[in-house]
Amino acid sequence: MSSHAQPQTLYGVPHSLYTGIARCYLRTQGIAYSEIPTTHADFSQRIVPAIQRSIIPVLETPQGEIVQDSLDIIDHFEAQGVPYSAYPAGLLQRVLSVIIAYYGTQAMLPHAMHYRWSYRDQQDDFLRDQFAAGAGEAMADKIMARMNSYLPQLGVDEHTIPEIEASFLQLLNTLNAHFAEHPYLFGGRPSLADYGLIGPLFAHLGRDPVPGHIMKTRAPKVFRWVERMTAPGLDTPEFPDYGDDYLADDAIPATLEPLLQQIADESFPMLTDKLAFMDGLIEKYQPADGQPVSPKPHQRYVGVVDTAFRGMPVKAGVQPYLLYVLGKADRMLAEGSAEEQARVREALAARGLAEALPGERGYSVDRRNHIEVWARP
Repeated sequence: MSSHAQPQTLYGVPHSLYTGIARCYLRTQGIAYSEIPTTHADFSQRIVPAIQRSIIPVLETPQGEIVQDSLDIIDHFEAQGVPYSAYPAGLLQRVLSVIIAYYGTQAMLPHAMHYRWSYRDQQDDFLRDQFAAGAGEAMADKIMARMNSYLPQLGVDEHTIPEIEASFLQLLNTLNAHFAEHPYLFGGRPSLADYGLIGPLFAHLGRDPVPGHIMKTRAPKVFRWVERMTAPGLDTPEFPDYGDDYLADDAIPATLEPLLQQIADESFPMLTDKLAFMDGLIEKYQPADGQPVSPKPHQRYVGVVDTAFRGMPVKAGVQPYLLYVLGKADRMLAEGSAEEQARVREALAARGLAEALPGERGYSVDRRNHIEVWARP
C-alpha cells in the first residue's frame, strides 16, 4: 500500500489525452486519488484562478499543493519515491523514454485528433456522451466544435490523412510485435515512454469506436497493453517470470528498433523546422527570462510553420511546450559522464535521432507558476 494514504484529487475527464497519462501513473504506483470533472465548482472557483487557464490534468495534494501537467505530476511523485520509477537507470533508455514521450504527447496529436474528429459521423453518439459527461450537456457542443477546429493547425487535411492513417497502422504493427515479447517498452515496468504513448493510445485511439476497433482487430497485444497501463499496479499475467525491472545493461530490445525508426522518420523535418521557427522568434523579440511564451496563458501555439510529414507538405502549429518535454533529455544527458554522453549520442545518431535533442540554443522553455515561459541563461 502506498504511503500516500490521503487521496490526491485529480481534475480530469476520461476522454482527455493528458489526463490519461497522469491517471495511469497514479494507478501503477498505487497512489490513492479521486478524479473530479472540470464541471465541479472547485475547478472553476479555485483551480482555474490558481493556474490562470482552464487546462487538465491538475493534481491537488491533500496539503493543497497544485501540480499542473501530466509530466509534472509524474515528477512530483518520483521525487517522493514510488514503487516503480518511470525513469530507467540506463542513460540511453532514459533519454529514449523522453523522445518516445515527446512522440506520444506531441507528434501523435494529429493521429489522435484525426481519428476522433474526421470520423465524427460514425462515433458521434459516443463522443457526445463523453463530452456531456465531462463538461455538461450545455457545453458539450461548444467544446466539441472547438476541438474539431484544431485539425488545421495540427496539419490534418485531405493530403496528410492517408499518411496519418498509414502511420497509425505501422505503429500498431510494430507495437503488437513488441508487446508479444515484453510487457512494457523497456522491460518489466512502464517508463516515461509508456506514459507518453498511453496518452493518445488510450484516450482517443483506444477508446473512441473507430480507432478502437482498428486497434482491437489488428493489434490485440497493443489493446492489451492499454488495459495493462490503465490497471492498478503491474498487470502482467502473460509474463509470469519476466520480473518488474527495466532490461539490464541499458539494452534496447530489438523489437523496439522499428518504433525508433518510425519516430526518426516522422519527427523530421517537422521538429527541426519548429525549432528553427522558435530560434527566429527569440532572435526577433529577445524575450526576457521568465516571459510567458504566448500573450495569453491558454494559447499553446506561437505560430505556424511550413514543413513535411512522411514526405507530404504540411502546415503545422508550433508549441513551445515541445521544448519543455525534450529539454528533459538534454538535462539527463548532461548528468552523465563524458564517456556515457558519447555512448548515448552515438546510439542516437545511429538511429537518426541525434537532432531530437534541442541542445544549447541560448533559451529553453520552463514552467513557472503553472505557465510556460522562456528561460534564458
